Amino acid sequence: MIEVQELTKKFGGLTAVNNITLKVNEGEIFGLIGPDGAGKTTLIRMLCNIVTPTSGKVTWSNKEAIFGYMPQRFSLYGDLTVIENMYFFASLYKLDKKTIARRTEEILELAGLMDFKSRLADNLSGGMKQKLALSCSLITKPDILILDEPTYGVDPEFRKEFWKILYDQNKEGITIIVSTPYMDEAELCTRVAFMSEGNFLMVDTPVNLKRNFPYKIIELKSSAKELDFLNECDEIVDAGFFGDKYHILVRDLNRARDFIVERLSAGNIEILQLGEVSPTIEDVFVSLTEEGKGKG
Repeated sequence: MIEVQELTKKFGGLTAVNNITLKVNEGEIFGLIGPDGAGKTTLIRMLCNIVTPTSGKVTWSNKEAIFGYMPQRFSLYGDLTVIENMYFFASLYKLDKKTIARRTEEILELAGLMDFKSRLADNLSGGMKQKLALSCSLITKPDILILDEPTYGVDPEFRKEFWKILYDQNKEGITIIVSTPYMDEAELCTRVAFMSEGNFLMVDTPVNLKRNFPYKIIELKSSAKELDFLNECDEIVDAGFFGDKYHILVRDLNRARDFIVERLSAGNIEILQLGEVSPTIEDVFVSLTEEGKGKG
């Protein structure tokens, strides 16, 4: 549906997006995953023809496809009510009054905004503002929906509600491209592209990314908080706290576990929990990022 070929964007001496090639298929929920400054917003703006690439091209297979765009920052009119914002954006697309009324009612119900339709946009909560922005981007019943960090900075409960709306729209046939810094949201996508410093680290399904993860993971909880000896084992790739437990990436599970048990025993440190756990999307991303630094 959208094909990106060797897309690059430079701002002076800064390369925001570096030689990206990508194909998004019809019906996908495609996630652009990465921290602030990874290049997600610049890439999305090039997909929407808001920013001109330095080189490369974006091709839409269906030239007549309608797309909805939700930018990163709230860009609606705070001095208009919810329904006035909806009608205003619908009028930009020259929809007839009957269609506008029908679509507005459908979307307000879908987004849970019907009870707030007469409220000024400035008086909405952060989550409600994001729902309104999404509603305006859906007013044309687009073929493809492009969202730039739509759940950034809102509470977890709202994020669940927002993603339910996205799933419902995807079931209706809308292709979705969504960027997010939240690794748990990557799990909700059909495919994801990990971005860092303007580059794609890897593109695949969440299932494949975790299945092909090259390391084993040990989760450890002990009576000691600081375990500096973990840096002394060649089988241990990385170790850090996840909550109250150590999350330890290892090459060889048995050797690493034997080393840990031996050192804890020698130090009279009680083992409260020790076992293998499955990798998360965050584990995969951190591993790829560290590999990229090593190559640099």
